Amino acid sequence: MCPSCRGLIERNARVCPLCGAATGPLRARGRSDAGSNRIAGIIPIPGTATATLIAVNIALYGLSWYLSMVAASNEAGSSPGFGSIDINVLVRLGAKYGPAIYAGQWWRLVTAMFLHAGIFHIGMNLWCLFDLGPMAESLFTKSKFIVLYLVTGVIGFLFSLVWSPGGVSIGASGAILGLVGVLIGASFHHGGLGRTYRAQLWRWVIYIFIFGLFFAVDNAAHLGGLASGLLLGYIVPQGEPQTRNEEVLWDILGLLASLIIVASFALMALSMNRGIAS
Repeated sequence: MCPSCRGLIERNARVCPLCGAATGPLRARGRSDAGSNRIAGIIPIPGTATATLIAVNIALYGLSWYLSMVAASNEAGSSPGFGSIDINVLVRLGAKYGPAIYAGQWWRLVTAMFLHAGIFHIGMNLWCLFDLGPMAESLFTKSKFIVLYLVTGVIGFLFSLVWSPGGVSIGASGAILGLVGVLIGASFHHGGLGRTYRAQLWRWVIYIFIFGLFFAVDNAAHLGGLASGLLLGYIVPQGEPQTRNEEVLWDILGLLASLIIVASFALMALSMNRGIAS
């Protein structure tokens, strides 16, 4: 990606063919010779927002695993599988659970994005987030990235709530499919290179939905995240804001999105010992 005009360009391009600016090693482009931007030359170093999201996911997984261990120790003859999480713990920590949401616990649409059912579940989601996050941040800026991640994740769980109002669902995959959709939507503004990149992303979407046919995943949340991401990726302006008013607007929206996430966790903590609405 060109650091000047934000256009999609070839990985080995030294001069942007779109604006003529010299290109340097950019984190989101993932150039193989940009050693300082990748761990061991392979794993891309995430931007600040991506790193924060990853840290929150890991922290919530650690907490849910600890609480699952405590719950298992209190039950005679019970022991959790390696890295698996007790479903009751997930509901207490803010899983998407229709009866509780309809009772007023709207914050579950947010907290559910940061909970995972097992080591494989969180591993796959964080791998995708680690790979897609830096690209989306670089293309849209951190404030826009936070807003896009939150909005697509919440819409994904709203789809899930309509499809399965009584079910329990968790995971970052709705928001991650949202990021895939955002990048696909944005690719329509980048000509031939956009078409190539879009084809690669669509194959990824197909693989994920095929995977969902054989495993217990929330395809409704995936569809909601993807659809909303496609729309937002197409209509949200890429790159840095062009005017001061636009900059202030996105700063406010990014701050608001961050506060919604923090408030959701605060409400989750307050409700943990009050029982689950039924």
